[in-house]
Amino acid sequence: MNDLRPVSVLRPPAGSLHSVPGLSALLTDYHLCTEAEKGVPVPDAAGLPERYRLETREPDLAFADGTVLVAQDGGTAVGCVVVTAPVDGAAEIKRLWTAPASRGRGVASALLGAALEHAGRAGARTVRLSVWRWRTGALALYGRLGFTVVPSWDERADLVCMERPA
Repeated sequence: MNDLRPVSVLRPPAGSLHSVPGLSALLTDYHLCTEAEKGVPVPDAAGLPERYRLETREPDLAFADGTVLVAQDGGTAVGCVVVTAPVDGAAEIKRLWTAPASRGRGVASALLGAALEHAGRAGARTVRLSVWRWRTGALALYGRLGFTVVPSWDERADLVCMERPA
């Protein structure tokens, strides 16, 4: 029997991301984990590259051109995803992250479903993303949701680029 509360996915109002409980910590964890996986671990947010510190300190500014969707459990962020506005018919999924303690509960699937719905309503014909090749769980999830590998649009090694119709 699963006695865990279901999570809710919401789109915080513009200008309010800084006040979403747990969002800054979630983004910090995402970037610290990613840097460690890339082989350049840093001890805390102060060691992150400036562009990532900006996301953790001022998400409203960092994501001003995108839409941030947040999964909450008990009023605290346990997952997030950023969806860019469509450009030439394509929206991009960025920063999908679920807190490790909340994994296995469908949080990432709920966030992706909401992101795909949002992208379609925004006029996207295609949704694309890039994911580090070592994030095999994420690759499997994206594949289950209809994303396929496409030629890379990013020069960074170890990134897998994927897309699907909106």
